[in-house]
Amino acid sequence: MADLQDLVTLLRSRTPLLLIDSVAEARVIESFRRAIAQSLRPLFRWSITDGLRRIDLDLDAGEERETPPDASLMLQWLKQQGAPGVYLLLDFQPYLRYPMTLRLLREIVQRHDCTEHTLVLVGTGYELPPELAAAATHFQFAPPDAKALADLVREEAFAYSRENGGRRVVVDADAARAVVRNLQGLGLDEARRVVRKLIYDDGALTAADLPELARAKVALLDRDGLLHFEYETAQFADVAGLARLKRWIGQRRPAFLGEKLAVRLDPPKGILLLGVQGCGKSLAAKATAGGFGVPLLRLDFGSLYNKYHGETERNLREALKNAERLAPCVLWIDEIEKGLAGGGDSDDGVSRRVMGYLLTWMAERKAPVFLVATANDVQALPPELLRKGRFDEIFFVDLPDAATRAEIFRLHLARRELRAEEYDLPGLAAATEGHSGAEIEQVVVAALYAAAASKAPPTQAQLLEEARTARPLSVLMAERVNALREWARERTVPAD
Repeated sequence: MADLQDLVTLLRSRTPLLLIDSVAEARVIESFRRAIAQSLRPLFRWSITDGLRRIDLDLDAGEERETPPDASLMLQWLKQQGAPGVYLLLDFQPYLRYPMTLRLLREIVQRHDCTEHTLVLVGTGYELPPELAAAATHFQFAPPDAKALADLVREEAFAYSRENGGRRVVVDADAARAVVRNLQGLGLDEARRVVRKLIYDDGALTAADLPELARAKVALLDRDGLLHFEYETAQFADVAGLARLKRWIGQRRPAFLGEKLAVRLDPPKGILLLGVQGCGKSLAAKATAGGFGVPLLRLDFGSLYNKYHGETERNLREALKNAERLAPCVLWIDEIEKGLAGGGDSDDGVSRRVMGYLLTWMAERKAPVFLVATANDVQALPPELLRKGRFDEIFFVDLPDAATRAEIFRLHLARRELRAEEYDLPGLAAATEGHSGAEIEQVVVAALYAAAASKAPPTQAQLLEEARTARPLSVLMAERVNALREWARERTVPAD
């Protein structure tokens, strides 16, 4: 309803040029049909296939066509009309390259010897020339709300039942609510296609449909491929240690998902994970998405950078815009210091502009996008990123203690179908003092290779031998690791 009132206001104020970035032409046309009733002006639609047709009246098919499809002839005809009207121009982007078309558009928009028409450019990927950009008003239809999406799910469930002899769709109530929540950001037509596929696959809506829904949503909204959808998000049960971080995420889950609470809480915005390489920062980022029960998107700064002026910043804007459209979600920026470590004047200020836009977005975003940034080299991070308020909390992921190392061994042995109870896990933990989680995994992998010749599971002795011969990062780069741990001691919150 708010969209309709805004549209009516724009039409009543005789706005000369509207730009609507949308593929949902049917929704746009229907919205203008409803709005035009309050502005008392005729409504026309133009396309290269049908030419110009009046669409606010019920006319016979033979009376609809007003002009031939040619864009310039249509604009010449329009300019001569004495009564003001509203003209929806579909897929008009290619014609903006022609001088005659552009000149006619400018004269109509600037109302040189022309009445007060409203032109509406409908389509996607519009890049207006400077001559028109200053006069254009961008209008965006809000995506359907939760009620509209819930109604859509019910409609498709009833449609499936009618088409299959009354067979009812098996619906898990919690999964259905999660489906509606994760459909937000899609248009009704897009959401309908996704829901129809989920239901018709197996006649059910269950938790097993959520990964497929997330994949379909990313494919629809992130066509530029600036974000990477992480198909496998870990659960906190798959992460050894990190007790304090797990508790922190659990406490904030209801507020992030917008659940009704006894007191009003601001939704959490994000965390920064610092730590020693291989200690589980990436796994913790994935587990955060699993803890919230939302999709995980990874933003790779390397894919954003472009040699052409302004393209890097545009890519970042598009990526963050897509993340908001995919909300609720977790946005993971891995090794953020590599993308924001300023190149100074050597990169023409691109790093500074990227950082400035990212900081502004972090402070002003309204969509439920939880940011998880991971970093290995804290000295390379700009001070502006670390000041209080940028992140809700800065956690430090340290080398695992003995109990955590034993749990890591248990997880990796079980993952390889080995019976963890047949091994002395405390003994293995004692032998891997100073090892990270990734290095413990490699101890298990190396022992499996050592045992492969005998076609038997690795023995305790083989695991201990691999642990003894391995040289962990805490030994190879002891000075840097110790300096990082010392820096974090008084400045960050331990994740464990």
